[in-house]
Amino acid sequence: MKFGVYPAYIGGRDVTGDDTRLVHTVTARTLLDDTFPGLRLKQDLDLGLVTPDMAADRVVGACVVADEAMAEQALKAAAEAAPQWRRVPLSERLKAARMIARRLLEHIDPLVEILVAEGTPRSAAMSMLTGIPFTSWSAQTLEFCSEQMEFRRHDGDREMILRRLPDGVVCINPPQNAAAVNALNGLAALIAGNTVVVRAPRGVALSCMYAMREIVAPVLEEIGAPPGTLNAFCGPPMLETWLASEHVNDVLYFGGSAKGMEFERDAVAAGKKPILELAGNDCCVVWHDADPDLAVQSITQFFLNSGQICNVPNQVIAHPAIADELIDRLVAAIREIKPGYPEDPGVVLTPVLGIDWFYDSLAEALDRGARLVHGGRRLEVDGTPSDTGFFIEPTVVRLDGLADARSLSVVRDETFFPLLPIVVPDADTPDDELLDQVVSFVNTNAYGLRNSFWSRGSSTVQRFLDNVHNAGTLKINDSHSGFVPFLPNQGGPGLTGGAFGEASHPMLRTTWLQAVSVVRPTHDAPAETQAAEKEPGS
Repeated sequence: MKFGVYPAYIGGRDVTGDDTRLVHTVTARTLLDDTFPGLRLKQDLDLGLVTPDMAADRVVGACVVADEAMAEQALKAAAEAAPQWRRVPLSERLKAARMIARRLLEHIDPLVEILVAEGTPRSAAMSMLTGIPFTSWSAQTLEFCSEQMEFRRHDGDREMILRRLPDGVVCINPPQNAAAVNALNGLAALIAGNTVVVRAPRGVALSCMYAMREIVAPVLEEIGAPPGTLNAFCGPPMLETWLASEHVNDVLYFGGSAKGMEFERDAVAAGKKPILELAGNDCCVVWHDADPDLAVQSITQFFLNSGQICNVPNQVIAHPAIADELIDRLVAAIREIKPGYPEDPGVVLTPVLGIDWFYDSLAEALDRGARLVHGGRRLEVDGTPSDTGFFIEPTVVRLDGLADARSLSVVRDETFFPLLPIVVPDADTPDDELLDQVVSFVNTNAYGLRNSFWSRGSSTVQRFLDNVHNAGTLKINDSHSGFVPFLPNQGGPGLTGGAFGEASHPMLRTTWLQAVSVVRPTHDAPAETQAAEKEPGS
């Protein structure tokens, strides 16, 4: 195995537990070439019936599976380290952040290799990893967040301070898709002075544990962070354990909206702060004066990982004056999008988990008057149409009329498959009225991750900015999914982030605001006070 076995990392040391169990990473190519034998190989490896040397290059690494005792040990280690870590000056923690960002860039190639083995297309893996230093770990973001940590003002002899303090122990529950990337983003909570526990999902544990063990942990050890500042392990779901623990303050939760909103209620009831990163159902609005080539380039980001990413444009609202041209250009672009092995150049499609869900949604849309513009077929890894293929051809449907569009689930709800609806409003509606209708449509979306708008008209853009309030992030004439320095890449209101949702910098979200008033003495204390303060017998 090229990447070996990663134990749990708890309290600054490697831990395997009394009854060592492993989960192995079998390459995505092995599973795509012959699915059921590939799954059987993984099962036999995990059960110890087959050794890694017998699997040759089909297995790339493994992780120890933590038991309940190890999970509790991780929480205790984080709680014990918290008072020491929060006392480390912010300047030192920022130094660690800059070191982590540099270390990540140094480790991109092996981390991409692991992500590819886990099934992420190489192009997508490279894009996500190179984007991390532009978000939570960018110099601009670190500068902004550090400036928010403390404000000082004076009024005569009184000094007034507003300062943000770390919440304490933050637990991170990354998703199956992009676990390592989301865990690395959440680890910015460390820089605020929190200690962190990361649970690597068993399905994609290797990339997550590699990132924790080879990138972040060495930096913390080099700067002398107390053992337990970072704890990471592969294990089963730990949410109930975390909510019941006296050691836990925050839980950074990734997942679907239904379970996420339920978790929010449970977390608040347990006295924990829930920080939710749930679903997205983003709108991309293309106005009549937009640059069509750039708009299409942004829209095609929807098909990254076959639409199984949250921050992509899930629906397009196309001005009727340019809808036909836009659709023609889009179809021409997506005809070039093919399935393939994740290591192959240019591949962006991945196997679709919810194939039945895809076809149910497509059938509903077509039954309700939508028109199939392109796609809809299942494909084998080589692009051959097949009734049993794990891939789905990039699919576009056209819906005419804005008023009833949201009655269709493909528009109303987040999809997690490559089915893109293009909504074309009524051509008879005057532009001023139409823009108001579009803004209302965007604002009434139940989700609130991000929205994008394409227009060359400065007054039109300003009206959109002034009136759209439903999104953690707004992009204007800019890549819908692209990373931007200084701006957070996650968070939002509604079904995206829950009752407390907003654009999310983890360094700030995992802190709380304290007010301080200090009046400095203007003269020496009275003699009797000085005497009382002396130690007995002095």
